[in-house]
Amino acid sequence: MMVEMVNVTYGRSKSATNTLGQREMQARAYAARAAQFLLLKAPPASGKSRALMFIALDKMRHQGLEKTIVCVPETSIGGSFRSTDLTSYGFEADWEVDDRWNLCLTGADAQTEKVKAFEGFLESEAKVLVCTHATFRFGVDAVVTKAGLDAFDDCFIAIDEFHHVSASDNNRLGVILRDLLNRGECHVMAMTGSYFRGDSDPVLRPEDEDRFTKITYSYYEQLEGYEYLKALGINYEFYKGNYVNGLPGVLNPDQKTIIHIPHRGSPEAFDDKYNEVGRIIDLIGVHEERDPTTGFDLVRRPNGQLLKIADLVDDGPGRDIVKTSLSREIKGPDGKRDDAADRAKVDIIIALGMAKEGFDWVWCEHALTIGYRSSLTEIVQIIGRATRDAPDKPRALFTNLVAEPGVETGVVTDAVNDMLKAISGSLLMEQVLAPNFKFYRREDGDVRAPIETDSEGNISIGIKGLVEPPTDRAKDICEKDMQDLMATAYQEMDRRVLSPDTAPEVATQMVLTDIIERRYETLDSEEAESVRQHLAAHMNILTLARRESADNAAEDTSSPNSSPSENEYPDEDTDESASSPNTLLQMVRKFINVRDLDVELIDSVNTFRERFEVASKSLDAEILSHVQSAMVALRVNMTGDEARTLWPRIKAFRASEGREPNVHSADPLEKRMAEALAWLKAEKAKRMREGAL
Repeated sequence: MMVEMVNVTYGRSKSATNTLGQREMQARAYAARAAQFLLLKAPPASGKSRALMFIALDKMRHQGLEKTIVCVPETSIGGSFRSTDLTSYGFEADWEVDDRWNLCLTGADAQTEKVKAFEGFLESEAKVLVCTHATFRFGVDAVVTKAGLDAFDDCFIAIDEFHHVSASDNNRLGVILRDLLNRGECHVMAMTGSYFRGDSDPVLRPEDEDRFTKITYSYYEQLEGYEYLKALGINYEFYKGNYVNGLPGVLNPDQKTIIHIPHRGSPEAFDDKYNEVGRIIDLIGVHEERDPTTGFDLVRRPNGQLLKIADLVDDGPGRDIVKTSLSREIKGPDGKRDDAADRAKVDIIIALGMAKEGFDWVWCEHALTIGYRSSLTEIVQIIGRATRDAPDKPRALFTNLVAEPGVETGVVTDAVNDMLKAISGSLLMEQVLAPNFKFYRREDGDVRAPIETDSEGNISIGIKGLVEPPTDRAKDICEKDMQDLMATAYQEMDRRVLSPDTAPEVATQMVLTDIIERRYETLDSEEAESVRQHLAAHMNILTLARRESADNAAEDTSSPNSSPSENEYPDEDTDESASSPNTLLQMVRKFINVRDLDVELIDSVNTFRERFEVASKSLDAEILSHVQSAMVALRVNMTGDEARTLWPRIKAFRASEGREPNVHSADPLEKRMAEALAWLKAEKAKRMREGAL
């Protein structure tokens, strides 16, 4: 039995498109098209790629810019920026990209070939180039070496999935962006569905962020404007043993589903990745064959239905056939999408590292992700896979299947509630992340607890024998560049550590060392080894925490004079079982900032059939408004006098506009009124709580 934690229902209060063929978010962004630097924060599936097309065409046709360069994090997203018909829907021009200049689709594998093409584009008459972040970084370096940064003066540069940028000096994309902003000649548009990275680094430095005109559009604004999709459910479900045991309760083969299996380094991964996919398929039905045309696995369910399953975990030569089949839209005689045929094309997609950012499958009804996810950014991106609007799709569901915590239900209640607050905040485009984990060398006799959490949510973990960064350069990498290194490492592990009997040292020493040495060519051996050890620690945080806890517990019980101290492990649950890691609790620690948010979304957590039954309040418009007000009130600098002075204006705004002021408004007065209203609501709630005591 699966108990859905959150069920959000939306009304359709806004028209689908305007006379230019723009949805509400796209029209909001287009209204700011004259700004030199634009920052668009909008959810997956909200239409950011088309918003960019509208703005880029205006900049090249009416604002004097010559070229547009679109940068995406990986090649699979490049298809979102193919040539697109816009004139049929009312716009003045179509978006046209010669396939030769979409470097994500050309088939060229060598980065050197793509860099040459990047240089050739700037010298050609072509107007639009689409490339990956990596090609852009290397291409800019090559062009600047030969011609200088002024080669980009007449360009409009759009960076998709902007949370990959970092203010760190070690983030090359961030450094290039800062140089372009400081020169002040080109135009820039940054787009992201999650304006946070999942670590302690900001995406932009405050002085750089202030240069951008910001357009913010939340999930809830987006879904209110949808024609078909009216509800979003968010659920956490628990399993015992390995995750396949929990799948029957959450996987409904009648729903179009993307299943994200765990990373290979995670504690939820219990077997070779191919065997795990095989276990999932066996759970669904009997495998009959692999379609040679589409690459899809054909699986017969017990009820006789034949399902088509796309396996993106298998990275053999057949995966390109599967990817091509997934991206190919089935059209009818009129050239438009044949909804029935396109929906029937595939039923379930199983993925490991793919099918997250920018992956479009409009028919997806259920995004099922297994195991602890390293950042809230990743969770938000996965949720976005299910929130595309499509005919006959009235609702979507996100489920995170995690190991059952070996703790009392009260702890789980708090943890789940914090997760819901964190997810709700992120969907409202609010920053809720705490800084990430930090590691230090733990010596014998160290009086510090092995795991410590300070008042600001910084979590420090001591590791015996850890090589401390010997230089400032190595220290900066360890503190600021771990998320990008981890992403690279997981991709490399997926490709290079294939055999189940591969020694762990091959992964943690050879592969990680190779990644670090290729990325930071000037590090000496001691610096590289310190970075490697910190990277391995970040990738194996749960295993390290459990091992440290077990080692210290063993030392305590072996000492005749020892007695447990209640402060031995601050913020640590000592009832944790070795077979059921507290993945949910570890996840919540990364979002510890939300604990100051006085919003309770969970009613109860009860033991049920060796699982947890989770019940929550309905996350309706009233609750969402309360969540946003509480978050705004926490960060706003507001006095009672100012809030009361603004109250008459707020009432007049409500009367004239028929809505409350929007905290994301470009109008400073409307934004300040929204902040004052949030402050007043928070103060009223506080007085009501105090009166009830």
